[in-house]
Amino acid sequence: MIRPAAAVWARLGALLFGVMAPLAGGAITVVVATVNNGHMLQMAALSPEFERAHPDIQIRWVTLSEAQLRKAVSSNIATQGRQFDVVTVGMYEVPIWARQGWLTPIRATPELDTQDLLPNIREGLSHQGRLYGAPIYGESSMLFYRKDLFARAGLTMPAQPTWSDIAAFAARLHAPQDKVHGICLRAKAGWGENMSLLTTIANTHGAQWFDMQWRPQLQSRAWHDAVSLYVDLLRRHGPSDAVQRGYNENLALFLAGQCAIWVDATVAAGFLADPEQNPHAQQVGFAPAPIGTTPKGARWLWAWALAIPSDIDAAHTEAAQTFVAWATSRAYIERVAALRGWGLVPAGTRISTYANPRFQRAAPWASQELAAIRGADPRNATLLPSPYLGVQFVTIPEFAAIGDEVGQRIADVLTGRLSVDDALALGQRAAQRRMLSATPP
Repeated sequence: MIRPAAAVWARLGALLFGVMAPLAGGAITVVVATVNNGHMLQMAALSPEFERAHPDIQIRWVTLSEAQLRKAVSSNIATQGRQFDVVTVGMYEVPIWARQGWLTPIRATPELDTQDLLPNIREGLSHQGRLYGAPIYGESSMLFYRKDLFARAGLTMPAQPTWSDIAAFAARLHAPQDKVHGICLRAKAGWGENMSLLTTIANTHGAQWFDMQWRPQLQSRAWHDAVSLYVDLLRRHGPSDAVQRGYNENLALFLAGQCAIWVDATVAAGFLADPEQNPHAQQVGFAPAPIGTTPKGARWLWAWALAIPSDIDAAHTEAAQTFVAWATSRAYIERVAALRGWGLVPAGTRISTYANPRFQRAAPWASQELAAIRGADPRNATLLPSPYLGVQFVTIPEFAAIGDEVGQRIADVLTGRLSVDDALALGQRAAQRRMLSATPP
């Protein structure tokens, strides 16, 4: 069982203190655990509008970093802690937890309109045909770059770049004297951090986590090539503190004008193209995520979603369903558009968003994002046949621990503590050990 650090529990205690106290007028408090990403912070800011429309429901937010959120929510769900009425989870957790009976199915309503959801986003948040997580936003991965820096160096981004192209470009663009890194990539250790990106690099070089007999494959030539390329890029042309940087930290670095190339989640596009946040917004270019020896698995598939634990009482479940329907509806997207513009709406979930001419005009990356999401196939993401579901993760309970351990070993390579071969050997042994004690998938 995963247990949050004492500091996390202390923060949760402070945030949740008084939740069970009766409220004036008998209103129900819905406690929402979420991640500190831009779209979730926007939702929290808009939640007073929901409360005004539903005076019998009040929302209390527990906002954590991605790693803290996963630990806190996983522990709460597995132990039936009943601390949260709504949890922010992703495509990895939803099918596993639904199969365990830990989540309540999301109620279909006209407001939620599940038939408007992109099919592979809806499928990734479902179990046995029922939706267990309502998507806030969906994403694949893509490449962002500074067009002005490319032009100055006489470089042209191909329609479909390869990782070899990116290595050459990063070398040409790296200018530490000007505080510009040739490339920025996730390197903070964790299955949802450095391993999200690195698994796509491994996939496109022909690697896989497990073969059809569920034997770990981390010491393959393809894994070695992928990790070597990744490490070489960051050591030569990345930030010196790369191992401390995940999505949010690299986003901040790009917005500060200090990244020439960044490969990460498509959801970043709206923030990078917003002139209020990025002084170089007009110079941001968009391209498909790079490929290696095969295009398979080069782009990940993910969605952050709201789910409802199955252990809360009927009154809180009903209130939670009402909030989830509001927060993930088409009307909510339109409300964000009215406040912040169509370029900053939570996308990646609804067919209607991409069909909207206002979104198309505001989001020059929209067609690439949609193509990347639709092209990501969790059932066929590796060159050789694999037994698992998932592009940048493996949908089995053991994977989170395996991915975290391998991610730490990769971080150790970047800091010089391990060689690539030693890190993959340690990762292989860790995966073998976890799978020996696992329940057969």
